[in-house]
Amino acid sequence: MTPKQRLLAAINRQIPDRLPVTTHHVMSYFLDKYLQGMDTLTFLKTFGFDPIVWTNPIKPTANQYMANDVLCSDDWRLSVTDIPGKPYITKRFTFATPKKELSTVVQYNEYTCWKAEPLVKEKSDIDIIAQYAPHPQCDVDEVNKLADEVGENALVRGFVTCFRPSGQPGCWQDVACLYGIEPLILEAFDDPEWVAYACEIVQSIKKTYIRSLRGARYDILEIGGGDASTTVISPSLFRQFVAPYDAPLINMIQETGIKVAYHTCGGMMPILEDIADMGPDAMETFTPPSMGADVDLAKAKARIGERVCMIGGFDQGHYLYGCTEEETRRAVRECFAAAGGNGGFILAPSDHFFDVDIKLLRTLTDEARKCSYT
Repeated sequence: MTPKQRLLAAINRQIPDRLPVTTHHVMSYFLDKYLQGMDTLTFLKTFGFDPIVWTNPIKPTANQYMANDVLCSDDWRLSVTDIPGKPYITKRFTFATPKKELSTVVQYNEYTCWKAEPLVKEKSDIDIIAQYAPHPQCDVDEVNKLADEVGENALVRGFVTCFRPSGQPGCWQDVACLYGIEPLILEAFDDPEWVAYACEIVQSIKKTYIRSLRGARYDILEIGGGDASTTVISPSLFRQFVAPYDAPLINMIQETGIKVAYHTCGGMMPILEDIADMGPDAMETFTPPSMGADVDLAKAKARIGERVCMIGGFDQGHYLYGCTEEETRRAVRECFAAAGGNGGFILAPSDHFFDVDIKLLRTLTDEARKCSYT
C-alpha cells in the first residue's frame, strides 16, 4: 500500500498491509533544534512515518483581507503591538469595530504560544463578534494544489477553522480560547444560556467555513480540543455544551466527502461512547495515564473500536526520550496488541513532541512497520 492508502484503510476501519504509524503536528522547535530546519514532509519520509501534511488556507472574499494570519475586514480591523518587558514575546491583537475595540494578548516561546488575556472580557463582547467578525472560507485551489503535489505519498489534513489568533477547532474549545476555560466552566453553571449562545455564534462561523469546503480534496479534518476532555470538564458538561455543537459540524463535513477526526488530548474514558455517538470517522489521541490522561487502549478498543478508527496511544514522553530502544519497541508492540486487532488503528504519539532521542524515532517507526496483519 501507499502511505495514503494505508492511512485511509485504517480510517475506514479496514485492515491495512501493516500498522500505520504517523504523528500529530511536527513542531518547528523540534525540526530547528534537531534537524537544522528540515521541512515536515522530508522529516516524516526520512524517519519512516506514514506522512500526513497539514494545510488550512483561507481565501478572503469581498471586503476581506489577511493580516498577521488573521482574517480581517473594514468592520474588523486588526492592529498588533509588541508589549515589552515580559519574560516571553508578548503581542496585543486589537480589533477595531464600528461599536467597540476588542483586544487579546498572546505570548510566545520557542515551543508554542498561549493566550495571556482573553478577547472576550465581558459577556456582551460575544455580540460584537457575532455582528462584525468575518467568517473564513477555505481556499479550495490551494488545498487541491497540495493534494496534487503529495499524491499517494501523504494524507492531506486540516482542521475546522479556528477563531484566530490562537483558537482551536471545536465550538466549546474555541469559546474557551476566547473567554478562558476557568470562567467558561463557571458560566456553564451560573449562566448556561450565555454559554450556549456563545457556542452557537462560534458554530455559525465554522458552518460558513464548512460550506466552503465543496471540492476541496482534504482527506480528513480535525475538530474538538483538549478543553473538552474529562481532565478539564465533566461528562455532563461535555453532553450539554460540546456534543450538541460539534456533532452537527461533523455531519456537515462528512456530507462534503471529507473524513473527520475528533481530537481529545486528555481524559476520554468516561466519554468514549459520547464521542463515538457524534459520528466521527476517527478519534484521537488516546493519551495514557503515564502522560497525564486516563486511556486504557485495550478497553477503549473493546468499547468503540468497531465504530471509529483509533489514532494515537503511544507515550512519547517516556518512550521517545531517556529509555532504551528495546523499551520503545516493547511499547509499540503493546499498543499494537491492545488496539491493532482487525485494523482501524493508527499508531501515533498521543500529542506533540519537542525533545526526543533521534534514534528512538527510528526505533518507533521501525518496530511499527514490523507489525503486520498477515
